[in-house]
Amino acid sequence: MISKENLGGKVKLKRALISVYDKTNVLKMANFLKSKGVEIISTGGTYKYLKENGIEVKEVSEVTGFEEILDGRVKTLHPAIHGGILAVRSKKEHMDEIKKKGIEPIDMVVVNLYPFFDKVDEDLSFDEKMEFIDIGGPTMIRAAAKNFKDVIVLTDINDYDRVIDEIESLGDVSFEFRKKLAGKVFNLMSAYDGAISNFLLGEDSYNDYLSFTYKKAQNLRYGENPHQSAAYYVKTCGKGAMKDFEVLNGKELSYNNIKDMDIAWKVVNEFDTTVCCALKHNTPCGVAEGVNVLDAYTKAYECDSISIFGGIVAFNRKVDKETAKELVKIFLEIVIAPDFDEDALSVLRRKKNLRIIKCSVKPSGAVEFAKVDGGILVQSPDNKLIENINVVTEAQPNKSQIEDMIFGMKVVKYVKSNAIVIVKDKKTVGIGGGQVNRIWAA
Repeated sequence: MISKENLGGKVKLKRALISVYDKTNVLKMANFLKSKGVEIISTGGTYKYLKENGIEVKEVSEVTGFEEILDGRVKTLHPAIHGGILAVRSKKEHMDEIKKKGIEPIDMVVVNLYPFFDKVDEDLSFDEKMEFIDIGGPTMIRAAAKNFKDVIVLTDINDYDRVIDEIESLGDVSFEFRKKLAGKVFNLMSAYDGAISNFLLGEDSYNDYLSFTYKKAQNLRYGENPHQSAAYYVKTCGKGAMKDFEVLNGKELSYNNIKDMDIAWKVVNEFDTTVCCALKHNTPCGVAEGVNVLDAYTKAYECDSISIFGGIVAFNRKVDKETAKELVKIFLEIVIAPDFDEDALSVLRRKKNLRIIKCSVKPSGAVEFAKVDGGILVQSPDNKLIENINVVTEAQPNKSQIEDMIFGMKVVKYVKSNAIVIVKDKKTVGIGGGQVNRIWAA
């Protein structure tokens, strides 16, 4: 715990270093600092941008006495910068030392990083992607975050206004907010470094350390139950079906909605043929193949016309108007498909609360995680079906029966064990899951 005695004095804001890739709102911050008589130091493109917009600014090379080298790879990696950031103001020996070396303190660091998160998914060469790994930026913000009692560190453009407001009203940035800003640095860096690690090593290679790089997409009203708080996070890099979908209609998605969507979408994408899946409470209640979307839905509905009520319906083909007319006859939470005809959307949107989800991204088939108390289990996805069919009975299945068996094996993966799925003509006629006894499941 940090005691009041260790909080240090108020930040005496005299010098700020600004070096940003994303220049959103940076002029507002720079003009505010200028109005307070704060000296601004900057680098490369940020220096030019501020200068062009009438901000008095000093280039980093004027402070370090050293021009940037190696195509800008080395600009701020210098004692004149890091000494000014890391010096503890309450330690006389620190202040005497930097004074002796001709180093002036830096009281604010405003930096955002090269957008590696975005560039890693673009159509760039390996070497081009490597160039978006920031070195100087992370070094500065880590230094500032370590010395947050003396240095204000800003990495998020959404924090600019609060910093301005606090300085205007308090004459300083509060200790608690400075600590939060420092925490955000290390939170960002863990994700940033994790993304680089996953890029170089691969996410599926059972590395010595696991790096989860997810960013909050939204707060959710509640979790699995109303008394549980919840939020939704999406991957910072790479595509994912539950990251890249589009909501075309309806209420805000809930925790349970997203879980159900994920499973339903995976079920229908097990098949190359036209398939519909009705699902409720993470469990398929009807899955069927059809000659077209309407036929697939009609058969899936017939599998269990009771359980489908209030559930989710997923398709692996575009939804047409005739199918939409059938869908709106019952209460559904969600319809998810790769696309919808305009006429189908017109019909479905008559149900204002019906969530219409367009998703054109196939499930990634990435490794699977299960959280346990104190650990995480990791396994490869269950995507191996059959290599050889070996019939061990005298009765020989015909082609249709074998196809039904394969259909059932694809569905049963998404039913909690012990689970049994009975299929006839590529249509589930019985789904029994979550039983401790296989006989009861049947």
